[in-house]
Amino acid sequence: MPYDFALDRELWRWLPNDVSLHVTRMPYAPMPATMEMAVHISDPEMAARGVTDVSAISPLVTAYACTSGSFVGGPLAEQALVQAMLAAGAPLALTTSGALLSALRYLGFTRVATATPYTADLTVGLTAFLGESGIEVTAAAGLGLTSDIWTVPHDVTAQLVRQTDTEDAQAIFISCTNMPTYDVIGALEAELRKPVLTANQVTMWHALSLIGRKAVGPGQQLMER
Repeated sequence: MPYDFALDRELWRWLPNDVSLHVTRMPYAPMPATMEMAVHISDPEMAARGVTDVSAISPLVTAYACTSGSFVGGPLAEQALVQAMLAAGAPLALTTSGALLSALRYLGFTRVATATPYTADLTVGLTAFLGESGIEVTAAAGLGLTSDIWTVPHDVTAQLVRQTDTEDAQAIFISCTNMPTYDVIGALEAELRKPVLTANQVTMWHALSLIGRKAVGPGQQLMER
């Protein structure tokens, strides 16, 4: 996780009772959540170090759980993070942005709207990453935040999603693993009548699927298909 991650408890909510989660953080750096920070934490050597830090407990799968850090360099850089984790000894590895692509392929979707807490350049970066990966972004909007993203109220997130959704979007993606989303997904899906995917959701869904397990997400279409 990035050094400012604050949502350990949310990640646990997608886990079956007999699966354990172990989180390590990247070294602290006094940076706001901007493009500069995303580039800084996208270093494959940091991802490899994270694998080493938890290697003593022999995890079955390792996730680089940051959206911006895994999309900022494009699809090739995302794959470089995965390869660095595998080379460091992870038996299975993924990134949040890669998990999003896997979820979209699983659902058969090629058009999404994106809602982010980011500054404009990072929101554009997500659009570029998805475009290079064959996914059309029908609309994108960000909150322009550079800190304390984990404190965004659910009603603010929900309103951003409503404003960003378009008729031709097959799903909406809420970006950033530091954006609390577990408790808004089901209600938004019922209201908008389409899947709402989020950074932490797709990360946990993909990590669990790689080890043959199912994530826990009542009312979340990704989990129920």
